[in-house]
Amino acid sequence: KILAQAWPFFGQYMEKLLVENIAPMIRASNTHLQTFAFTKVDMGEKPLRVMGVNVHTGQNKKQILLDLTISYVGDVHIDVEVKKFFCKAGVKGMQLHGVLRVILEPLIGDMPIVGALTMFFIRRPTLDINWTGMTNLLDIPGLSSLSDSMIMDSIAAFLVLPNRLLVPLVPNLHDVAQLRSPLPRGIVRVHLREARDLQSKDKYVKGLIEGKSDPYALVRVGTQVFTSQVIDESLNPAWNETYEFVVHEVPGQELEVEVFDKDPDQDDFLGRMKLDFGEVLKARVLEETRMGGSIGPELSGVTLPLPQVLQRNRGISSKPEAPSAAILVVYLDRAQELPLKKPGKEPNPMVQLSVQDVTRESRVVYNTSSPVWDDAFRFFLQDPANQDIDIQVKDDTRQTSLGSLSVRLSRLLSAEDLTLDQWFQLENSGPGSRIYMKLVMRILFLDAPEVCNTPQPCAPGQLDGETGTFAGSSVDMPPRPRRASPDSVIRIHLLEAENLIAKDNFMGGMIRGKSDPYAKVRLGGQSFRSHVVKEELSPRWNEVYEVVVNEIPGQEVEFEIYDKDIDKDDFLGRCKIALKRVLSSRFIDEWLPLEDVKSGRLHVRLECLAPTPNSAELEQVLMVNSLTQTQRSAELSSALLSVFLDRAADLPLRKGSKPPSPYVSLSVRNVSYKSSPATPQTATSTSEPIWDEGFSFLVKRPHVESLELQVKDEGGQGLGSLSLPLTQLLAAETLTLDRWFPLSRAGPGSQVLLRVQLGILVSQHSGVEPRSAPSAGEEAESPPGGSEPELYVGEDGEPGAAGPAQELRQRLTHVDSNSELVEGPLGQLQLTVWYHMDERKLVVIVHSCRYDLRASSKDIPDPYVSLILLPDKNRVTKRKTTVRKRTLNPEFNERFEWELPPEEATRRRLEACVKNSVSFMSREKEPLGKVHLDLSQMDLAQVKAQW
Repeated sequence: KILAQAWPFFGQYMEKLLVENIAPMIRASNTHLQTFAFTKVDMGEKPLRVMGVNVHTGQNKKQILLDLTISYVGDVHIDVEVKKFFCKAGVKGMQLHGVLRVILEPLIGDMPIVGALTMFFIRRPTLDINWTGMTNLLDIPGLSSLSDSMIMDSIAAFLVLPNRLLVPLVPNLHDVAQLRSPLPRGIVRVHLREARDLQSKDKYVKGLIEGKSDPYALVRVGTQVFTSQVIDESLNPAWNETYEFVVHEVPGQELEVEVFDKDPDQDDFLGRMKLDFGEVLKARVLEETRMGGSIGPELSGVTLPLPQVLQRNRGISSKPEAPSAAILVVYLDRAQELPLKKPGKEPNPMVQLSVQDVTRESRVVYNTSSPVWDDAFRFFLQDPANQDIDIQVKDDTRQTSLGSLSVRLSRLLSAEDLTLDQWFQLENSGPGSRIYMKLVMRILFLDAPEVCNTPQPCAPGQLDGETGTFAGSSVDMPPRPRRASPDSVIRIHLLEAENLIAKDNFMGGMIRGKSDPYAKVRLGGQSFRSHVVKEELSPRWNEVYEVVVNEIPGQEVEFEIYDKDIDKDDFLGRCKIALKRVLSSRFIDEWLPLEDVKSGRLHVRLECLAPTPNSAELEQVLMVNSLTQTQRSAELSSALLSVFLDRAADLPLRKGSKPPSPYVSLSVRNVSYKSSPATPQTATSTSEPIWDEGFSFLVKRPHVESLELQVKDEGGQGLGSLSLPLTQLLAAETLTLDRWFPLSRAGPGSQVLLRVQLGILVSQHSGVEPRSAPSAGEEAESPPGGSEPELYVGEDGEPGAAGPAQELRQRLTHVDSNSELVEGPLGQLQLTVWYHMDERKLVVIVHSCRYDLRASSKDIPDPYVSLILLPDKNRVTKRKTTVRKRTLNPEFNERFEWELPPEEATRRRLEACVKNSVSFMSREKEPLGKVHLDLSQMDLAQVKAQW
């Protein structure tokens, strides 16, 4: 509301700024633009919106730091004209979305308490400008080499660090340049090592032959970007390159690494990872940051004794550049009495600053011999004691020299605080020509052991600093794994979206349609895609995905929405949640605003499931999973299997062949992993390889699944195998087996050392009430002998002794005799009945039935359950389970749904009839009993299985 009320006055300020300040600068920048003018400036009626505010505390007591999530979808209208070329152009509509950082600094003891506002975007915002007459503008000489996309990129980059907008709030503010370009928070050294298991993008013979990829990496921090070399024909590229980045804002700035496959036309995307530098600041050194395959940059936070730094840097293998020993920051303030190269003609001075082969340029100040730049520049230094900085002041229009200067950087090493803050006399210039600069040097000293790019393997047979040798099966006690699995499982529930943008238009846009939305979900290198909901702007997906994750920092759960089209799918928005937040809060249920679009939000639930080594939880977890299973999702996992593959011993050696480089294939159900080949560096001998790797599997039903392991040589020939039923883990203490396992189809002493652990995944937010032991009162009502309460027949659906919700009726028709209706205890039927508000469906799960043979025919029946919603008895409301052969205690665990509003569900009665499938040829089914449920008398919000 404040912004809406102040917006007209902001429009007046922008009109004055553009006409009186910006237009003269544009006219002076190019001789072809001397007739440039703003003819209309209207900021419109739609103000900027602030969607959220985040306050960072504990960073600096002399400043207030705010992050504003802003969204601007404006009706701005700005027209410009270049009369010399009869050119008219402008802007009609603009969108800007991003996170704006606002720093209130310095804090002072007088009003208005804050001396200045500094504003910038930490990450590049999303910018969309609706140009008018852009083609005409780009026809002007001097602008023809530009494009609208280049102009948009320049504008967006101008808003991003290291660029800052400074608004002084008090007169005569000191250290303006330092506020606009403060000393960096630190330097981050990124070692880009390698990637593994990248996707194959190169196909041949129309896709019949699968090739590899030619990967390279883009490493980016804000506007600082490096491109690695291209590794031809490899899915496991090793770059071993080092880059250094200036870091300004922590927390906030992040490292982004994108991997692409190099192609002649358009490069293919292979993956992405991000890491917030707040994690680097805490850890000082981070190793093995992974993405889908995996990519491992190490990051070293660096901060201030030069000889030691130079000595350490000589021992670091680094390419393409040697590691830096220091950083130089140059604050270019002003110059005075620059010479006039032409009488009566003021110059347009700019400055070039060079350190070795790196050159920076200042902005141009027009028509003055005493320019004020207020610019800042940064240089990395490899050997500060032997380097210089060269300064050239030039007239921009003629590129003629107005003066020069060279400063030995060794002067800074002996200066107080490594700083020179003074006037410097210009050479080859006027007698009074001078330039004011502040030069600040900082030595880059890592207060931690330097990261080694090539880790050295342990000596053969030695682990974790232990001494002694391990000769295969002669080891008395198996060594403990060096890495325990820290994995958790993230369950992602994609529920629905609202207010999406309509992308399907007809008859040239005259008829506005809707969209056919679907969602893409990405986490930890895995991606999922929902089904398409036709013609809907508020779709309901109700799908669940599961991902095994670890606590490597910087990971995010990413959501992207698209409109399905015949040709190219349209983008409908994106949003993301930091994985760190999910791991800390354990459960999130939120509506997330969609970014980079005008409207829309997404409803998701995320739960972090930590594996529990308690087999007693398994039955309850399986029941809860069956209750919460959604129609379009795969079966939910009940456990996480963690396998640590240590080593093997006494593998068979084939005669006449070279020593093998064995690898291991592990699989559970339809999921398989393959270890790295064991090379001579990772083996004590050719028959005793060491792998030292961990793997994780999501397990649906541990009672019936098993871990299959095969050891193979590099040619795929089997060297041994192991089949481990997971029931052995369920019977083990803490659900863990940590020992040597003999291999079958191998040598007589062949074995493998494994640590295998099962963790039950217990959901604390399923909405299902766990079954508990009966209370004392309930036990007192139980029949003699300790059996469970029996259900009696009642008339016309009235409840019997079993309780108000259930009663079992029976009408037996024997072939041998005309027996009448049997009254008495017959058995029990276990059901779960509840209303699913998210799906707007009545859900019934038929679990099992227990039947009393005394009330039955002499033959064991083939039972099934028939369900019908009364009072309707038509086919639309009828459901039935599958038939279970010859059993009195059938297990069904089948789910049925009816789409109807909640108020309609409470007016219905559910009839569950247990029947015997007498004959394949006969349509007559023998009824065994019935249960009537009056849904108006039930709490349909409670998800609970009942007998």
